[in-house]
Amino acid sequence: MSLLFTHAYYLSDDVKEQKIMKPYPPLGLLYVSAYLKSKNIDNAVFDTTFSSQQEQLNFILEKQPKVICIYTNLMTKIEVVKLIKILKTEKYNHPKIILGGPDITYNIENYLKTGADFLVIGEGEETTFELYKTIQSYGNFHEIDGIAFMENNKIIQTNSRTKIKDLTDLPLPNREAINMQRYLDTWKQNHGQSSMTISTQRGCPYTCKWCSTAVYGQSYRRRPAHLVASEMKMLKEQYNPDAIWFVDDVFTVSHKWLQEFRNEVIKQEAIVPFECITRAERLNDEILQLLKEIGCFRIWIGAESGSQKVIDLMDRRVDVNLVKKMIQKTNNIGIETGTFIMLGYPGETKKDISETIHYLKEASPTQYTITIAYPIKGTSLYYEVEDKITHQPNWETSTDREIDFKRTYSRKYYDYAVSKVVNEVESSRKKGFDAFKHKTKAVLASGLMLLNK
Repeated sequence: MSLLFTHAYYLSDDVKEQKIMKPYPPLGLLYVSAYLKSKNIDNAVFDTTFSSQQEQLNFILEKQPKVICIYTNLMTKIEVVKLIKILKTEKYNHPKIILGGPDITYNIENYLKTGADFLVIGEGEETTFELYKTIQSYGNFHEIDGIAFMENNKIIQTNSRTKIKDLTDLPLPNREAINMQRYLDTWKQNHGQSSMTISTQRGCPYTCKWCSTAVYGQSYRRRPAHLVASEMKMLKEQYNPDAIWFVDDVFTVSHKWLQEFRNEVIKQEAIVPFECITRAERLNDEILQLLKEIGCFRIWIGAESGSQKVIDLMDRRVDVNLVKKMIQKTNNIGIETGTFIMLGYPGETKKDISETIHYLKEASPTQYTITIAYPIKGTSLYYEVEDKITHQPNWETSTDREIDFKRTYSRKYYDYAVSKVVNEVESSRKKGFDAFKHKTKAVLASGLMLLNK
């Protein structure tokens, strides 16, 4: 075997995900695999989600690929580093290792020092294709845009790769290369329905300070509506999923595209129930009706905070009252809602947390998730708090989630704040003893917040 694509996410090692059991395949990796296939470059994909590192290594040892492309992100970085060090030995015949993914761009030196031969910075399709051809022909790597490598103990980073402007010609992800049925069955067994993913766009035109744009950049490029509808129809006929998750950052950013999409989905008889993420200001009554008509059953509407002050600090550029209004309107039309909350953002106070609790109670999203803010390298947030970092763990054995910085209160304070928010909100949704139980937990969390202030 000449070329292998793989990653290092092992569900068996992820205790949190084992409780959730909503795994999705590595879509970005499958896109690059498909692109190389379209260029007549044969390749294989070893999907590690339902496997183990040992099974992965056994496969590599048996097939002896000359080039191994590994996708890495913030959550898989630790396992990727371990994998590289194992592979760069005589036992595995010293394959050329190419790394790609969002964690690469701002950690070039760190990844090259682990033993990776090349880093693909930004979009992977064209760069991986050119890099693979050059490896095979022993050509000049300096002429390839969008890569980094070591030469004579010096880091070489070539010119940035121009982003793909027209996504029309991108082939569909190489889903046939992996066991998609395993994903569908896992969803079905744990949730009663299966789900698949589709990407319709690349880039995001917004400027939220905590969000990484390391791969696709601050841009907006979209696949034609008829091609997305065709992909939905293909998935419907080939895999028959119960639902689709559109992975785009802001699904309703273009109302013109949505109208075209609606028409194509109906024309091609491609309706599959779906959920998506968007922003409140990109929704209105007409768009909500349109989404419902073509099968949308849940919309995640970002807020991140119930405090306008914190939202402005994040550069979210949205009115919290509009977010609340659109969540309520979406609920009223019969579409479920979700929202995201981030606690511990620089400058957040007890008053802001109280406003977030009030916002969640009034907006009443069907679902909500809460995280504690952490600075991803390369984001505006990271550079804002860089000189205030109080805990910078060893890069190889940690993730950016473990970086801490000087906040208004201690990190422990915000841990208890998460409990307070959840239990305050849930106490307002429950009745009787359940409500009392959540209220008691909220009071306890308030006391612990005070102790850890």
